[in-house]
Amino acid sequence: MLSCTIFLQNNNNNNNNNNKQLSSMLDVGKWPVFALLPPEELRLIRQACVFGSAGNEALYVTVNDEVFALGTNCSGCLGLGDLQSTIEPRRIDVLCGKKIVSLSYGTGPHVVIATADGEVFAWGHNGYSQLGNGTTNHGLTPALVSTNLLSKRVTEVACGSHHTIALTTDGEVFAWGYNNSGQVGSGSTANQPTPRRVSSCLQNKVVVNIACGQLCSMAVLDNGEVYGWGYNCNGQLGLGNNGNQQTPCRIAALQGINIVQVACGYAHTLALTDEGYIYAWGANSYGQLGTGSKSNQALPTIINTDKDRMVEVAACHTSHTSAAKTQSGQVLMWGQCRGQAVASPHLTHFSSTDDVFACFATPAVTWHLLSVDGDDYLTVAQSLKKEFDSPEISDMKFVVDGKCIHVHKALLKIRCEHFRALLNETDDDAIEIHQFSYLVYRAFLEYLYTDTINLPPEDAIGLLDLATFYRETRLKRLCQETIKRGISEENAITLLSAAVKYEARDLEEFCFKFCVNHLTAVTQTQAFADMDHDLLKNFISKASRYGAFKN
Repeated sequence: MLSCTIFLQNNNNNNNNNNKQLSSMLDVGKWPVFALLPPEELRLIRQACVFGSAGNEALYVTVNDEVFALGTNCSGCLGLGDLQSTIEPRRIDVLCGKKIVSLSYGTGPHVVIATADGEVFAWGHNGYSQLGNGTTNHGLTPALVSTNLLSKRVTEVACGSHHTIALTTDGEVFAWGYNNSGQVGSGSTANQPTPRRVSSCLQNKVVVNIACGQLCSMAVLDNGEVYGWGYNCNGQLGLGNNGNQQTPCRIAALQGINIVQVACGYAHTLALTDEGYIYAWGANSYGQLGTGSKSNQALPTIINTDKDRMVEVAACHTSHTSAAKTQSGQVLMWGQCRGQAVASPHLTHFSSTDDVFACFATPAVTWHLLSVDGDDYLTVAQSLKKEFDSPEISDMKFVVDGKCIHVHKALLKIRCEHFRALLNETDDDAIEIHQFSYLVYRAFLEYLYTDTINLPPEDAIGLLDLATFYRETRLKRLCQETIKRGISEENAITLLSAAVKYEARDLEEFCFKFCVNHLTAVTQTQAFADMDHDLLKNFISKASRYGAFKN
């Protein structure tokens, strides 16, 4: 399955590390299909996808939003209007300027994209109507998929071997194409020539994440439940049996466990929980479940990674390889790794799960749409980030806990109303800060340079306090998102208390739901025992209305 979003997480604490980050972005040079591109062309690439039976076909998008293709062009999958292979990039005119946000491919191959406008385009192999145009004629150029989707905005697409599913902004799932095992979710095994909404058990539910194995489909709901349908002979639906399913079925074994992401391999599935744990199920002949054995698992099994919190899982329907990334940036891999069967997660030196698939998967294809930045050219945003806390050209410094943070007055005035007022009243080149810690204040200043925050979730509470004090609405929202990613049974009550204190309503609701979903464990923590009386009273009342105490 391919999803569009790449998460890069760095904990840089000095200017040298900032420079290192700028030069360690994803590099398409690891993918052989790009080997003949000249350096000046490689520097222009900002998105890329490698696919095909031997990793011998590729699409990429430049900084000018032009789309190019190269490779063997099997079944017209390059979208160039012909069947000619090309060793040199050729432009796909119809896609230029479309702003691709999601891309996926099948094994035909067929290719499907979603644009920033919510439109879906498809081309390539169409023997099973996987292009959704109502025919079985191969598509040599990208064509709009319109049936039942014209009034919808699609945010994500995923392809199995010969079927396609799409997720809309409303949380609806549409599916079409090959359906021999029920992977379209229509209740039959007849191929689906045009997009059809997957309803049944998904009716009136909101889906937030989708994935496809070769012949199955998976969906994650906004409440953390997971549904699967299609081929199940290896147990890849996680239902505890091996029977195919023609409509979505909830994975009951994950009851009470909140899933935030799923990724599908050829015949296995990985799931990431809101607490950073990984569950796996399905085929395991190459050790792709990471359980230490090669026995298939028809029920979700937790993986012992022996590392810190996981923030990403990765798999691709073309291979039996699995990968994951930790909160601290470590990358692990297991499964089929260049012919070897690695049955337990293996720590690598890679900085990205993409590297695992470039170097060890068979075939070596991308598991999602790559985002690529050049090494030599720095954007305005990158240049500002590079100069943060650099004494060389700064004209001011803050002293916090005896440590200096070097900044630029003009930028602070532009970015923050608080500093605009403060610096208009003083000409001081050094200001001491006593209200906040060095870690928190440095993160705040870095945010003004980068629009991002680099703090562990536990420390983001202090930054949330600062954001509330300075009335920085966007920073407050980013803090809430960071805290959400770090929630656990041990700290859930502490985070809930902080959310209430700082009037962070969205975070409060998130923490409350987490506490209810993990009620037994949360109520046994010391934080719950030390809970403020009024907060405890309100929590019990709200949880009761939520149905948490029903038998």
